[in-house]
Amino acid sequence: MALKMKAASVASEPADADRRGRKASKETRRQQLVEATIDSLAKRGYAETTLADVADGAGLSRGIVNFHFESKENLLIATLQFMADEYAAHWNAAYEKADETAAGRLWALVAADFDRKICTKRKLAAWCAFWGEAKSRPTYQALCGARDVKYQETFVSLCADLKSEAGYGYEPETMALALCAMMEGLWLRLMMGDGLTREKAHAAAIEHLVSAFPKHMTYEGPKK
Repeated sequence: MALKMKAASVASEPADADRRGRKASKETRRQQLVEATIDSLAKRGYAETTLADVADGAGLSRGIVNFHFESKENLLIATLQFMADEYAAHWNAAYEKADETAAGRLWALVAADFDRKICTKRKLAAWCAFWGEAKSRPTYQALCGARDVKYQETFVSLCADLKSEAGYGYEPETMALALCAMMEGLWLRLMMGDGLTREKAHAAAIEHLVSAFPKHMTYEGPKK
């Protein structure tokens, strides 16, 4: 009976939306809905986002949303999973493409956080919406937890290498925590929309790198 009701709901929507739904692959439809969810979170926030908003934003029928995700919570989890995967893939790619020095890789990781692909108003707003719910939703914490640990461990390793090379006095774990907290703080400032630009935020991060690692960093990049 439930499947029949879903089918009837899809059939009742306008013909053009129905045709788009039939022709698109499962992955394409799901991605359309995830992108529309990010848009809705950015525009309306977490509590005000509805399946109807997402369907309308994606230009798909509400029956298709129900068919693929069944509930708002499932859709939001899928959206957070996509964003977490995208972020992890982005910083890992930056790490792999950087020169094989600790300074080069640290510079690349910091720059990656302010790249246009990741650091956009809509995605920052969506992250903010999820962060506001994370404390009371263990599923959200679990989705990002393992990736956060790997990210932090990468920073610790790079800070340890730089200390070994130049004899800095800091503790690698403490310096890595400070670096990650600094970048998270800049993201929060960008989310607040108080006039801080992505370029200024990146410049502030570079200022911190130059101050923390004077034997390795310049304002233009790692020392050769």
